[in-house]
Amino acid sequence: MPKKNIKVSKSTKDTYKIAQDFLTKISKVKNRTALIVGLYGDLGAGKTTFTQMATRIFGVKRKVNSPTFVIMQKYSIPKSKYKFLFHLDAYRLKNDRELINLGWEEIISNKEHLVFIEWPENVIKVMPQKHHKIKIFHTPAGHRKFQILEND
Repeated sequence: MPKKNIKVSKSTKDTYKIAQDFLTKISKVKNRTALIVGLYGDLGAGKTTFTQMATRIFGVKRKVNSPTFVIMQKYSIPKSKYKFLFHLDAYRLKNDRELINLGWEEIISNKEHLVFIEWPENVIKVMPQKHHKIKIFHTPAGHRKFQILEND
């Protein structure tokens, strides 16, 4: 059963700290395949912002935008045990096969890959059952609430 961890962000600085804490924890995970992070939340909840903070922590110099229209971006990450961070957005995908056609099986089979996928619920049939889940919600005060469900 996953452990729940809830944090509130009032700014991108807070989101950076939440991403930093999360990445510190997952960096200790011994993985045989890619480490996959599913980002769940409504439009504008902060999924891309969280990924931007993660790439900044890893030392990515390129500008990180939402991959909604291109579906997938690949970033070389110099400050990590992972070689590449894949940022995917399944919002516009019609079915699981479209993700598979993008090389999903190859991406997730490589332990040197870190994968952040927005809207994983749209391709849930091909998502590994064990993946880290981050649910992001708008709060009534206009902040973001991060519910981090980490696998044991």
